[in-house]
Amino acid sequence: MFFIHHTVSRACTTKARCIGIVRGIQNDHIDHRGFDDIGYSFLVGGDGNVYEGRGWSNVGAHTENFNSRSFAAAMIGNFEATLPNAKAVTAVKNLIAFGVHLGKIARSYRLHGHRDVKVTACPGTNFYNLVKTWPNYRRYEP
Repeated sequence: MFFIHHTVSRACTTKARCIGIVRGIQNDHIDHRGFDDIGYSFLVGGDGNVYEGRGWSNVGAHTENFNSRSFAAAMIGNFEATLPNAKAVTAVKNLIAFGVHLGKIARSYRLHGHRDVKVTACPGTNFYNLVKTWPNYRRYEP
């Protein structure tokens, strides 16, 4: 499975700004949530870059009850009322395709928004409505 989240932070469109936000998320996850590192597998910025969190090789702490059998990308920003820009959308789609290419994600993977498995607004209503149109999106059914 692959889960889509959003960080509910400021968005970023430059590498320097995105790196600053990622560092802030890392500090929050380590210092306040007690995680070993960023909980997400990856984060995606509006600069079109993918930032590694736990990566492909480490179990994440992103989607309770699903971490050991999924990866997750958090889009940097709050996408309740807006959408990530085209660079970010392309980057996350390319990330998923690369994971399939590497054999880390099954070709028959299921794509979900965080809200599919938890009562949350994540990854934001506007963005979630877009994610539901992507290939491999499936409404979660236990």
